[in-house]
Amino acid sequence: MTTPKVMGIINITPDSFYDGGRLKTDQEILEKAENMLAEGAVFLDVGGYSSRPGAENISVEEELKRVLPVLELILKKFPEAILSVDTFRSEVAQKSVDCGGSVINDISAGFLDEKMLETVARLQVPFVMMHMRGTPETMQQLTDYENVVTEVIQYFSQRIALAQKLGINDLILDPGFGFAKTVAQNFELLKKVELLQNFNLPVLVGLSRKSMIYKTLHTSPDQALNGTTALNTVALMKGVSILRVHDVKEAVECVRLIQQLN
Repeated sequence: MTTPKVMGIINITPDSFYDGGRLKTDQEILEKAENMLAEGAVFLDVGGYSSRPGAENISVEEELKRVLPVLELILKKFPEAILSVDTFRSEVAQKSVDCGGSVINDISAGFLDEKMLETVARLQVPFVMMHMRGTPETMQQLTDYENVVTEVIQYFSQRIALAQKLGINDLILDPGFGFAKTVAQNFELLKKVELLQNFNLPVLVGLSRKSMIYKTLHTSPDQALNGTTALNTVALMKGVSILRVHDVKEAVECVRLIQQLN
């Protein structure tokens, strides 16, 4: 069994739910990247578009203006870093890979930009496809599932078939905790997340400091690290391959302990 990997989140948005606006200078970005790599992150996920519920919609130009200089900055200092780019826009994907990005992480699995799948197929980079309904602006109104687990599996069956038909060979699945799902639906999905193993593809989960944790514990994103660690441990025990997190050190410790258990 391969060791699960940790992906560190580098948000360069002013309005993300937990750490928006915290990274303002080149120095702060480089320190964040350096710390995450030193703590054991295999990937750094750079995002310039906030996908929190009700987030502001920004232009492609604004997203590029945020993302590309950060990719260049990190790769200049850490040329070996594997950078993932969190975007649902094909133009941002194309220019990010041209700039040295290695992975495209799309919250819409290609739904929000009809050119995304053909762009990724042409670029031949790994593609993280997440389950979501609607857009970040509308997703919280779209939680009417008959069976959330069944519908997520059906969604991936269709998206995988389409991606593979177009020639995308390196797919990673993200069930999309917190995206168009209630707290109860998020827990139902986590309870059965091992069913995604049937696709024989790596599964990535992003549970870090999300509302399913802090709403259940009646706390805040700032106070949700312990809860994040608890649920990351559950995810690892269910065979998840990648943890996408704000706190790398704690996630790497989870991986080590579970590896020892196994």
